[in-house]
Amino acid sequence: MLVPIKWMSQYVDINTDDKTLADKLTLTGSHVDAVIDYNKTVENVLTGKILEIEKHPNADKLVVTQINVGGDEPVQIVTGANNMKVGDIVPVALEGAVLPNGVKLKKTNFRGLPSYGMMVSYEEFGFDDKVIPKECRDGIVILSPETEIGKDVKEVLELNGSALEVEVTFNRPDCLNIIGMARETAATLNTEFKFPEIKINNEQDDIKDYLNAVEINDEDLCSRFYAKVIKDIKIGPSPLWMQRSLMDAGMRPISNIVDVTNFVMLELGQPLHAYDLQKITGKKLIARRAKAEEKMITIDQVERNLSEDMLVIADSEKPACIAGVMGGFNSEINSETSIMVLESASFNPKSIRETSKKLGMRSEASARNEKPMGYMMCEIASKRACQLIEMIGAGTVVGGYLEAGKNSYIPPIVTLRPHRAVELLGVEIEVNQMLDYLNTLEIESTYDGEIISCKIPYFRTDIEQEADVIEEIGRMYGLENIKSLPLQGNIRVGRKSEKRYVEDEIKNILSSLGLCEITTYSFISPKSYDTICVPENSNLRNYVKIINPLGEDFSSMRTTLTTNMMDVIKRNSNKGVEEAKLYEVGNTFVPLQQPIVDKPLEKSKICIGMFGKYDFFDLKGIVEELISRFGVKISLKPIKDNSSFHPGRTAGMYINDEFIGIYGEVSNEALNNYGLNHKVYLAEIDVEKIVEYKNTNWKYEALPKYPSMVRDIAVKVKDEILAGDMEEAIKTVNPYIIESVKLFDVYKGEHIEEGYKSTAFSVTYRNKERTLKEKEVERIHKIILETLQIKFGATLRN
Repeated sequence: MLVPIKWMSQYVDINTDDKTLADKLTLTGSHVDAVIDYNKTVENVLTGKILEIEKHPNADKLVVTQINVGGDEPVQIVTGANNMKVGDIVPVALEGAVLPNGVKLKKTNFRGLPSYGMMVSYEEFGFDDKVIPKECRDGIVILSPETEIGKDVKEVLELNGSALEVEVTFNRPDCLNIIGMARETAATLNTEFKFPEIKINNEQDDIKDYLNAVEINDEDLCSRFYAKVIKDIKIGPSPLWMQRSLMDAGMRPISNIVDVTNFVMLELGQPLHAYDLQKITGKKLIARRAKAEEKMITIDQVERNLSEDMLVIADSEKPACIAGVMGGFNSEINSETSIMVLESASFNPKSIRETSKKLGMRSEASARNEKPMGYMMCEIASKRACQLIEMIGAGTVVGGYLEAGKNSYIPPIVTLRPHRAVELLGVEIEVNQMLDYLNTLEIESTYDGEIISCKIPYFRTDIEQEADVIEEIGRMYGLENIKSLPLQGNIRVGRKSEKRYVEDEIKNILSSLGLCEITTYSFISPKSYDTICVPENSNLRNYVKIINPLGEDFSSMRTTLTTNMMDVIKRNSNKGVEEAKLYEVGNTFVPLQQPIVDKPLEKSKICIGMFGKYDFFDLKGIVEELISRFGVKISLKPIKDNSSFHPGRTAGMYINDEFIGIYGEVSNEALNNYGLNHKVYLAEIDVEKIVEYKNTNWKYEALPKYPSMVRDIAVKVKDEILAGDMEEAIKTVNPYIIESVKLFDVYKGEHIEEGYKSTAFSVTYRNKERTLKEKEVERIHKIILETLQIKFGATLRN
């Protein structure tokens, strides 16, 4: 919000410079983002009266004017402006004048006629287009007819001063206006605050002769409705002082009546709305909920579809205004308006905020009405507007008023224990000083020897409890004056859980193996399960649905990390990345029941993804290295019924027959769904199972003294025989002598009949106490072959 210091100084004595004021206000809680300098560099620009306007003899779009600027002779100026007439008072930049954009004027010749200056527009004075009055947007500045001729325009237009750009927090709507900031300034500087004296001098007739009633049908949405009537309306521009006040506050002047309502809104914070009384059917205004499928055209000439949860101000037949948001086109005042109703009301902030959001309409009025404001301001603001209308001669105020809803205020009492304030703030403050701070803020406070009783004024809707009052004392004392001290007390040292340690170690291991970590959203599209070919009856499709998702792509909570990994691989592949090794450690979410009653079970998983020059055995090596680091022993079994993976190149990981994860090549169908033309390898492992079964109590042995002997064995078995089962069988033949068994070849093809495969193992033999003899190894090797023949029907391959 922009707060012109010149405007604010009408209500408070400011005894410091702008920068210091901004710093002090910030320290007492009113955060000032910037100090905006309005001082304009303007020299030799005077007010002048247009005496003659004639067409330029050599140019159709130019006119030749004669202007009296207070000298002996009129000044001839050639211009293309068309918004002025004879008798108008305008700013005239004479030869040698300097304007804010740095331009220095010289005598100019336009099509054979000399011009000794120029008439100046607001834009040329450096004003932003959004604040220039409508009648001056496409032309020069037209001044009041009473303006003295030959006067420095810098004084007339008040091209000086500055404004504070203040960030007002949601809980302080009382500061969203000039008066509120003046009150804060007075308390900050410890100077006098002066509320404007409101007095209407010449009320005529009685309001009931013009308006029958105002009513509130839905008091939960409107707590107070106050109305005044003004007759003999004369629509025209507002006086220059009011226009300049609005412009400095960032608002465009429109017309005298509209400018008055905007002026009061900026001054007091209470939005007002004016209705053409002759367009109000039944001479009655009602605050009610909109009817089902009711429509109205707002002042921007857009038809709005209303709903029953929206509040409208209506006459006896139709809505005349969307309450607190925007007025209706069919009831707005215009140049033909002669009598009007001025509405001042207090609305439910939540209702205004929701209505504004649903309709996509946000205005200065709605920004204030959607915050909790005191309903007592309704009457004050209405009378202030009537006073200004009378002051500028825009109409005659009709006597009396009509109101509905709350019309009295009993200040709530909040009690404060002084010792509690000292404890929370951590600084000794005398009770009398606390009282001074509170009373300066117009919080009437008294002390009975034990507690301070505070009467909360109507405009401080944010103060509800003792802590709020202590905050007021703290900010007035100056938070910068309170020393920062270390925390005291018995605080337990925090530490990571076992699962967190395991997750960190997993990340270290995978990063050291050359994988890059990724992080993705926990929200995915339900269509992702189709894309990666999850079977219809899979438990992975039992997911948590989001009630208010950001969009369809984020409408479910993931049950697997593989969909996110495939999305990342697709994105990188499409951007020209030829190869990558990626991993993610993240949570999946498993609902305990459907529909959801309790919060879902969060399960931590690891997902590894690879593409490019890597193959199945690269992935297998990474998985085995990772698992072995935690001392976990797994067994592998083929997975053939998972449509996300290739049926012959996928392995399930088990610990004691308990499934803990899967790795393998992604199926061709899934690759086609993602638009990928290269192979992808994925693994997904349950982190919590690693935590459960990990065994890192490592035992160390001395390096062997005696040499080992290595023998290879190649056997032919049926396709369904698992190499892992054969490895385990070999190891059990003589665990004392057989040191290791490694599969090094699986062959299918020439010389191997259909349905069979050749499987080759390398067996390492070692005796820890002596050197093995050849005959011993041959005997054990023969037993291995016999064992494989008996258990698996294996035959030695020649």
